Amino acid sequence: MISTLRIAPEHWQTMRAYVEENAPLEACGLLAGQNSQVQAVLLVRNQAQSPLRFVMEPLEQLHALEWIDENSLDLLGIFHSHPAGPEIPSETDIAEAAYEVVQVIWSRPQGVWQARGFWIKAGRTLEVALEVGPPE
Repeated sequence: MISTLRIAPEHWQTMRAYVEENAPLEACGLLAGQNSQVQAVLLVRNQAQSPLRFVMEPLEQLHALEWIDENSLDLLGIFHSHPAGPEIPSETDIAEAAYEVVQVIWSRPQGVWQARGFWIKAGRTLEVALEVGPPE
């Protein structure tokens, strides 16, 4: 399990811009890297085109996973947005969590985007610290 996910400011901004651009629909993507340090944000279209649910477009997701493998990186996280809340994983997020990676959820309470990280396993969630700063 990852206890702290480190994210460079430019990767943080990429995710924030993408979720803003797609609001009020949920946006999603993958986070790749090594040793808990995100090295790439891979944007994937939300096939569901829904404000309450995301389903990664299968071919885009496959290409993103292949790119991660070809670049000798690991899948560290999946990000998606909850434009209308909540700030935590939904029951659907918990039920459909298929990868043991950090789930980064973007929400905008009081109209300002923020993100929180969660580890979901066997129907339980644990919060993961998100550390935004230059790569170590």
